Amino acid sequence: MKTKRHNSEKKPLVLLLLLILALPGVVFAQLNYTNNNGVLTITGYTGAAGALNIPSSINFLPVTSIAVNAFASNASLTSVTIPGSITNFGSAAFLYCTNMTSLTISNGVTSIGDASQGTDGVFEYCTSLTNFSIPNSVTNIGAAAFAGCTRLSGVTIPNSVTSIGAISFDGCSHLTNVTIPDSVTNIGYVAFGNCSNLSSVTIPSSVTSIQEETFEACTGLTNFTIPNSVTNIGFSAFWYCTGLTSVTIGNGVTSIGQQAFYECTNLASVSIPSGVTNLGAAAFQFCTNLTIVRILGSATTIGEGAFDECPKLAFVFFGNNAPSFSNNDDPFVFDNTNLTFYYLQGTTGWAGFSTLTGASPVLWNPQAQPSYASFGRRANQFGFTITGTANIPIVVQACTNLADPAWLTLTNVLLTNSLFYFSDSQWTNYADRFYRISAP
Repeated sequence: MKTKRHNSEKKPLVLLLLLILALPGVVFAQLNYTNNNGVLTITGYTGAAGALNIPSSINFLPVTSIAVNAFASNASLTSVTIPGSITNFGSAAFLYCTNMTSLTISNGVTSIGDASQGTDGVFEYCTSLTNFSIPNSVTNIGAAAFAGCTRLSGVTIPNSVTSIGAISFDGCSHLTNVTIPDSVTNIGYVAFGNCSNLSSVTIPSSVTSIQEETFEACTGLTNFTIPNSVTNIGFSAFWYCTGLTSVTIGNGVTSIGQQAFYECTNLASVSIPSGVTNLGAAAFQFCTNLTIVRILGSATTIGEGAFDECPKLAFVFFGNNAPSFSNNDDPFVFDNTNLTFYYLQGTTGWAGFSTLTGASPVLWNPQAQPSYASFGRRANQFGFTITGTANIPIVVQACTNLADPAWLTLTNVLLTNSLFYFSDSQWTNYADRFYRISAP
């Protein structure tokens, strides 16, 4: 005998079915889109947006693109979730969404737009956006993608990213630190320009070029290390980085562009590595606190005004033959009359150098004298006499491991009367102690 099911048992099933059928209309009613051969592009939003969750599909058709200017200047938009199905962002898709505080980019998105279809980036001038995460699926951060996001304070760039586009974070004035993963091979021009609170940047060894204006006006940077993998420092790369006090230029660099460190007013010293053959015009112009420059190789060309308007520059050390100037008639490379040039024994070209600069270079030739009676162990100290040209500046340094040396400065003096006796009372504190004499 069959048992008759009560009608009330069927109602929940009917109601559930009705809810499922009604749900697409509720979620997608305000989204505008186009259909291109069964693939959808979101073109806009007709209502008050608020928190917007863009779907990965509508009526079982995949959503793969967001059109140019789709949500541009939408003041009602406060948060956005981008599905992993999106493969293409139109230029300026969320330009000037000034009240958007939250952004979620789902795993699956491979590229965060570019300005190839226009002049503006996909999230440019979203001035209320404070932080967000880039998923591991993203390989490219497009041109101007987050330019002008003035409240953006933190961003994590995953190891999947290989390219950071031009102007991508330009003007992100609240951005404080950036770690660029070693998957990145390209950083576009002005990528971090005008990030005035950026205090820490790590450049991986995968990057081979620092392009034009990449870090211009990053006034919060205090020190910077350029890895040995970089071969070129572009035009105005660190222009007006007024907080920069020290920079380490990797040994792989062969060219330093025009105005590369122009107006870095707190930079105190710089070493130009031996591989550099071209030092651009005005490269260190208006570095008003620069006191010491070491040009370690034979730079074939030093551009006009490379060290012009550096009033505190007192010492320039050359590690090879005298360089040439881009304008031999009127070089204007150095303008400080109190400047002294130092060169090494065995190098050439200094007579002509004197004619061009109006200053006679000085032979820098300090030598430790093991033949002196004062050489070696003494009561509670180890010492040696140093001789050389009178009044040349010298630095005595020590380390404990020549295989991986960390040189510690022990004294910094002038070689008065061509003679100086150095002694180290701490030498017995180490199993091994090695010394060297170097330029300041």
